[in-house]
Amino acid sequence: MPNIDYLEDKIPVAPLRLCVLESSHNLGREVNRHLVNYRHSINQPHHDTSAFMEYVRDNYLLDFSLPRFGSGEGKCEIHETVRGKDLFILLDVTNHAMTYTMNGFTNHMSPDDHYQDLKRVIAAVAGKAHRINVIMPFLYEGRQHKRTSRESLDCAMMLEELASMGVSDIITFDAHDPSVQNSTPICGFDNFLPFYQFLQVLLNSESNLNIDKEHTVVISPDEGALDRAIYFASVMGVDTGMFYKRRDYTTVKNGKNPIVSHEFLGDNIDGKDVIIVDDMISSGDSMLDTARQLKKMNAKRVFICCTFGLFTSGIKAFDAGYEQCLFDRIITTNLTYHDPELLKRPYHIEADMSKFIASIIDFMNHDVTLQSVITPTEKIREIIRRYNLRDNI
Repeated sequence: MPNIDYLEDKIPVAPLRLCVLESSHNLGREVNRHLVNYRHSINQPHHDTSAFMEYVRDNYLLDFSLPRFGSGEGKCEIHETVRGKDLFILLDVTNHAMTYTMNGFTNHMSPDDHYQDLKRVIAAVAGKAHRINVIMPFLYEGRQHKRTSRESLDCAMMLEELASMGVSDIITFDAHDPSVQNSTPICGFDNFLPFYQFLQVLLNSESNLNIDKEHTVVISPDEGALDRAIYFASVMGVDTGMFYKRRDYTTVKNGKNPIVSHEFLGDNIDGKDVIIVDDMISSGDSMLDTARQLKKMNAKRVFICCTFGLFTSGIKAFDAGYEQCLFDRIITTNLTYHDPELLKRPYHIEADMSKFIASIIDFMNHDVTLQSVITPTEKIREIIRRYNLRDNI
């Protein structure tokens, strides 16, 4: 863990508990393992005092359950005390593989179902915890963040509801639009980016990249992801470019305006390696079209880095795109559920975020600055320097 010695003389806010909903079971198990390792390795001479009560444990997972009745109605039951605890609740609202039985039928859980389970947990805690923090990697209804016509503002309503239920902090990753936090100005809202993990995985998987302005460029697939691309490119010391999506706003298909064409804004990418960065792959049509345009512009290799790989239309189109050499790698994080078939694909690499989340939890539990966690600029530049020297990263 980075800067672990920084926590040695810091008193935790309260005893730590990690409440992992079933939607994030695998990720939560790894986060708990890292937390156990951190607390056992830290040099804390006062861990036996009352200020460090339950500081070193073999397990920080909360014992609870979320049973359902035959009608589909559910509830939460807490099986141990949470009074005075610093509670972190982790969930994945996009996990579509989970099911429940309702009137004899099997239903797949939707984001609404996962969000309702989160509220059940908070309600069962009943204000007894010292602090409630919600770790929601994919922000529920994050794409419904602004109003352009007479429509609902689901993300802002969700944030307001959680704040009113007593949530102190909401931790998310690569929010579609972080400015939605303005709907709850006195509730903590932390938005983290996985660029360091992206680059680390990419450099470990490719041995012959040259990370400089002459050989590499970072591309934003649309204007919405431009800020991400500019930051990533500036930290890497390479150029950036952007595709502008021309849409047919007179037509709506599957809830969105179809893309007419992609217009590229940027320098010549002939013979360069291209890294596409975005917050998510939804159906993937737009991402594949971007990769296709880049190959027509004679890009050498195309690497796709997206925080959330949802693949709502399946992966057959990506299988075909890989066979057509439209892209070389797809890197997504394990913050959301992935179909087991995706994990078997030769082009897909999963960036593990469990250690990062454990670091965030540990720092927040000690109530110290997260500056070294949220701005890994120097770490990114260091691994690039070592990679370009072909040192071990």
